[in-house]
Parts: sequence; C-alpha cells; structure tokens
Amino acid sequence: MPLRWAMRNLCSKTRFYRGGVTADGDLGILSMTHSYISSSCRKPPSKVFDGRESHCYHSNAFHDVRYQIHQERSSVVEEPLDPFSLVADELLILANRLQSMVVAEVPKLASAAEYFFKMGVEGKRFRPTVLLLMASALDMPIPNSTTGTVLHGIPKETRARQQCIAEITEMIHVASLLHDDVLDDADTRRGIGSLNFVMGNKLAVLAGDFLLSRACVALASLKNTEVVSLLATVVEHLVTGETMQMTPTSDQRCSMEYYLQKTFYKTASLISNSCKAIALLAGQTAEVSMFAYDYGRNLGLAHQLIDDVLDFTGTSASLGKGSLSDIRHGILTAPILYAIEEFPQLRALVDRGFDNPSEIDLALDYLGRSQGIQRTRELAAEHASLAVEAIDSFPESDDEDVRLSRRALVDLTQIVITRTK
Repeated sequence: MPLRWAMRNLCSKTRFYRGGVTADGDLGILSMTHSYISSSCRKPPSKVFDGRESHCYHSNAFHDVRYQIHQERSSVVEEPLDPFSLVADELLILANRLQSMVVAEVPKLASAAEYFFKMGVEGKRFRPTVLLLMASALDMPIPNSTTGTVLHGIPKETRARQQCIAEITEMIHVASLLHDDVLDDADTRRGIGSLNFVMGNKLAVLAGDFLLSRACVALASLKNTEVVSLLATVVEHLVTGETMQMTPTSDQRCSMEYYLQKTFYKTASLISNSCKAIALLAGQTAEVSMFAYDYGRNLGLAHQLIDDVLDFTGTSASLGKGSLSDIRHGILTAPILYAIEEFPQLRALVDRGFDNPSEIDLALDYLGRSQGIQRTRELAAEHASLAVEAIDSFPESDDEDVRLSRRALVDLTQIVITRTK
C-alpha cells in the first residue's frame, strides 16, 4: 500500500516517457525504462559545462520515492552508512591477496600486472565492496526443500569462496580496463599514466591477458560449474560489448536500445553475474539469486549512466582521466543520444564524425541546450530504484549484520547517482 500511494503521488507530478529494451537470454532479461520528468518539476537553470546553461529537472524523484519507502519500512530512520567502511578489513585482505595473485616469473610482466593493484592507485574497490556486502546481506537461514529443515549461518569456507569471487571480479575488471585503454589509446587512468602509455600497448595487452588467466585459475578452484559458467559469460559479454562499440552501423550508433545493450555487456554484466555467483555460493534459491543479479545489473547500469554524464560535466582531475573522452573518440552515450531526439540536426553532425574540434564544440552546444544530461540522470535514478527494489525483495531477516549490509547496499545506490567523480 505505501508503494502504490507513493507512486500515485509521484505520477501525479510526473510524466513518463517509456521505451522498452528487452534482450532475452539465459542470464535473465535486460529491461530498461526511460523517464522524462515534466516541466512542473523544473528548477531554476544551472550551469552544466563550459559556461553553458541547461534547465535542471528533479532527476531523482523516482529513486527518492523508493529510497524513502525503504527507510519507512525500518523501525527507525537511520543516517546513511559508509558502505566501504563496513568491509574495510576484508578489502585490505583482498588487496594483499590480489598483489600476491598477480606475481609473475617475468619481472616486467609482474610489474605491469600489479600496476593498478598498488596502494594509492587501486581505486575504491567498488565491485568487491558490493560483493562482500551482498555476501553478508544473504547470510541467513536457508530452507532445505528435500528435508524440510533450515540451515543456519554461512560457514567460514563459504565466505572464503565468496571473497574469491570478489578477487576474480576485480581482476577481470582491471584486465578490461587495460585492454580498453589500448583500444581507446588512452594516456591516463585513475589519475596516473595508463599502462599502455607508460609501458606500451603490447605489454598492456599481455598484462590484461595475464590477469584473466589468473582469474580463470582462481575460478576453477571453486569447482562450481554454474559459477564458472556465469563468470565465463561475463568475459564473453566484455568482448561482445567492445565489438559492438567498435563496429556499429550508423543507425545502431544513434540507437538508445543498442547503446543500453552494449552498456550492459561492457559494464553491468560483470557486477550482476558476480552478485548472482555470491548468492549461489551461499546456497540461496534461484529466486533470491535472481534478485541479487537484478541488484547488480541495475546498479551497474546506473553507475555507467552517471559515468557518461560525468564525461561531460566532470574535469580531468576529478575523473582521473580525460573528460569528453567518449565523444572525442566518436562514441555516443546517453546524453548525446537524448540530445539527438530533441535536435535531429545533431544526427548529421554525428554522422560526419568529430575530427574537427569545432564540431565537438557544436555538439556540446546542442547538448547544453537539450535535456540530455538531466534525462540521463533520470534514467540512472530509475535503475537505482530498481536496485533498491531487488534488495527489498530478499527474504526478511532479523539478523543485525544482515540488515546493516542491506542498508549499505541501498545506500550505495544513492552514492552512485549523486557522485561527482
């Protein structure tokens, strides 16, 4: 009842534009919904980038409702958590293990492989944090359908296997960054020189391959064919998504459906399938495992959509890489695709390419006059709300640690859509 009331209240002030994208597959259905907040929610104009002004709409309305409902379901409204601090000790152990796992016989390869695992350039460990919190969120009694008994608690060896999934996921992620930087001819990553810029393309590619091989060895040690299949599919998706980005037709390049499918393959597949692997290793049911998958999928999509916004609104210093990097490489993301819907003449400019800097400036001018930035934020907020819904769908638990971890996973959705770097 509270959800239905809240949605009616929201929809009375909101007009939604809905366009479905569906990709049926063995790993679930990718379904997205676009939202457009009506002019009744407008705020005064605010600066977007390069001194240009753009009308700011109430982008987080949909997610705020879901977030508020989640808070109201708790006995008390609590302050947001720092999700990273809850698993800080495990993250430190994970960091040390990762450094030991990427040791190679050839010094040059070892130096390359550990490049982004060294202290100071390891990033926030976003994906391992999500996975460790997911493991704690699913640490609850499991019904045994054959005997009717209930199993209480997750054994220590299960937690160790889940930690292994976090390590594997991080190695796959870093390997994909190394390969992407070669393909994009990038010169910075995480605020320092990219590996290909420092050591050359060949060594960067080999270092990425080496990390994938180490991830495969760790994955095989789990001796769980379903989990192996999930993570192997992730690698296939990474390759598929990158190929889609490199070889689109003119129509595909300007298609929101194509963009969202590519985005799922390149970014959201890893976190969604890893979340599902965590649930499977915990012995959870297929239904609960799919809720974990849905959380990861929607969080991953929201994260990438905000990345696409920040590529236009952020700075090189805050992002740790060059801003406007996508459009400079001719890659169209959600903000530009939404701008094309409002200004069809932008399509002709896109088809010509962006070899001339003045053409990039013209495209940015169209973007600044459009609602592309805000509509992308709205879409990210919708996916964040779907991630919260997935957590709320987990079986109820009175365990304090379980509830705390679920709160942290919910708070992560807010962190993702409000971040500035």
